[in-house]
Amino acid sequence: MAPSPAIPIPDPRGGSALKALGRKTARATAEEEELEELRKRNAELERKVKEGREREEGLARDLERVLERLRTVEEAEERLCTQLGELEAESVAQARSYHHRIKELHDRLANAQRMLDSSSSSIFL
Repeated sequence: MAPSPAIPIPDPRGGSALKALGRKTARATAEEEELEELRKRNAELERKVKEGREREEGLARDLERVLERLRTVEEAEERLCTQLGELEAESVAQARSYHHRIKELHDRLANAQRMLDSSSSSIFL
């Protein structure tokens, strides 16, 4: 029979090997618990990062929509300003035309009044 390798068998009366094994087991359990806590924390952080990215992407889409609306509003403002300028120019031209026409009518009325005044004064003489 071949000699078997020496496997230390703890002495049940001494208990030092058993205590050491118990400490190793307790340490391993504590490390496993810590590792599990770290995994949970990591999963929570990854979930928060994912939510943050999704929120950021949503905000980026919202910002893009707002910027597009802003461009549309600015273009509309430019068109309105152009139309307003054209209307102002047209109204100034109409006001000048009306003023000129009123002045002509006033002058004609004044001439007619003078003619009437001169003809009526020659009748009474």
